[in-house]
Amino acid sequence: MARTQTQLAEVDPVWARILDEAEKAVADEPLLGGLVHQSVLHHKTLERALSYRISLKLASGEMSEQILREICDEAYASDPGIGRSARADIAAVFDRDPACHRFLQPLLFFKGFQAVQSYRIGHWLWHQGRRDMAYYIQMRVSEVFGIDIHPAARIGKGIMIDHAHSIVIGETAVVGDNVSMLHSVTLGGTGKEEQDRHPKIGDGVLIGAGAKVLGNIRVGNCSRIAAGSVVLSEVPPCKTVAGVPARIVGEAGCAQPAMSMDQILKSGA
Repeated sequence: MARTQTQLAEVDPVWARILDEAEKAVADEPLLGGLVHQSVLHHKTLERALSYRISLKLASGEMSEQILREICDEAYASDPGIGRSARADIAAVFDRDPACHRFLQPLLFFKGFQAVQSYRIGHWLWHQGRRDMAYYIQMRVSEVFGIDIHPAARIGKGIMIDHAHSIVIGETAVVGDNVSMLHSVTLGGTGKEEQDRHPKIGDGVLIGAGAKVLGNIRVGNCSRIAAGSVVLSEVPPCKTVAGVPARIVGEAGCAQPAMSMDQILKSGA
């Protein structure tokens, strides 16, 4: 296995690292051997492992694991960018979540990561014109993970959703690259309008737990939204907003708030 992992590392270091961590996990906890082998070690690529994991999680009496796995395999084969985004998401969770000590953990255990990867399949289906199947994926992600992401929403890469419970991301929302958010965040609308009605979140933004960003407004790059805030108007880049309704309370405090995950509001921040 070491030779195989060395060869893989030359072309896919993320997957090689996951394989290495999986073997160590089995050695440390043999009772998880079946789970780890089925989810990781039996697969040749991260994409195949993700197909297995997503289909296993989302299958139900209404839709078999086999059908969902075929859909996932088709999506990954058709759009290599989905797999590249997954790798960026794994690295993001590892870099930003202090509870994540291995690349293996998001793949096996973290529902925020698993929900985002499932959304990516639904988003691919949406753009293939397979809207009802995309809605099915959305429904099952909501039922299984407690996270509701419309398949038409546009979400970048390097996304970290910590804890992730009760996340809601609406149909016309846009989330940039390298964004971090915590549980109970809503990117929602403000009424019954049917057109472009959801927030546009820039790159590198940090959104604290329970924050609500409502309406077709822009949140500028590398800004911070404090926990529990309700954002109803535009947020300039590199600022911190807090309150109900949110107002600017200072600078973002660092160049990359989504990377540092610093949520403390300092005097003059």
